[in-house]
Amino acid sequence: MTVVKANGIDLAYESLGDGADEAILLIAGLGTQMIRWTVPFCEALAARGYRVIRFDNRDTGRSTHFHQCPPPDFGALAAALMAGQRPEVSYTLHDMAADAIGLLDALAIARAHAVGRSMGGMIAQIMASEHPGRVLSLTSIMSSTGNPMLPQAAPDVMAMMTCPAPDPVSDEAGFLAHRLAFARRIAGSGHAFDEEAHRLLILEETRRAYYPGGSGRQIAAMAVTGDRRPRLATITAPTLVIHGTDDPLILPACGQDTAASIPNADLMLIERMGHDLSPALDRTIIEAIDRTARRSSRR
Repeated sequence: MTVVKANGIDLAYESLGDGADEAILLIAGLGTQMIRWTVPFCEALAARGYRVIRFDNRDTGRSTHFHQCPPPDFGALAAALMAGQRPEVSYTLHDMAADAIGLLDALAIARAHAVGRSMGGMIAQIMASEHPGRVLSLTSIMSSTGNPMLPQAAPDVMAMMTCPAPDPVSDEAGFLAHRLAFARRIAGSGHAFDEEAHRLLILEETRRAYYPGGSGRQIAAMAVTGDRRPRLATITAPTLVIHGTDDPLILPACGQDTAASIPNADLMLIERMGHDLSPALDRTIIEAIDRTARRSSRR
């Protein structure tokens, strides 16, 4: 792992593959660290002829934490948005997209393939729409457009996601039970839930850099970014939208709306996939990312 200055903050990243190959930038989701893009996934992608870069978003992992910023008041945030106002937040998804562009600058990478999951998909969409000269192709996985008319997550899923977890230092067992219950709920029915693999990943993230304070600010960043469909309509990079039919957090209609909003986007609906990337799907998803990357003009 290496830390570089990008967009005025520290970003932790790792690079796999040949530095001379075209780059694929993997962007993580809400409150999760770059290790959610597993080493086997990254290595398999690099084996197809890419330099694969994964990194911690701001306020996550070993990148800059915005601990000096107060946690958002979600009641006030919701009231302001309902009144048509733009509330002040610590940062927006546009800032996070600028971080990703700043990372490419720091690594002297002129253009890259942007691949994002969940919130990371939203960041990748903004990169492709606001920085078209820097994005060779776009793959948006289990993400959405900000369209306010789309269906919302199941109430129990939202409750599980926003309920504070036990302190992992004083109650590791309770913390693990809390996190595993949520992981199981959003995993989908397509593959058996691997509790041990999820437990090890949760422990690795916790021991690597436990910092729950950033998730609230990232939720606020998503909330104020609003409806991105007008900007998505300007995207010219080859685009793939991947979504699971069992996703209870960001529903399949959100992936369909994303694909419909981006000209000539391909939509891949994966039966019984939830809001999770099972290792059993690695080959399918890697092949799809590779196909999309090869549609770019430089290929």
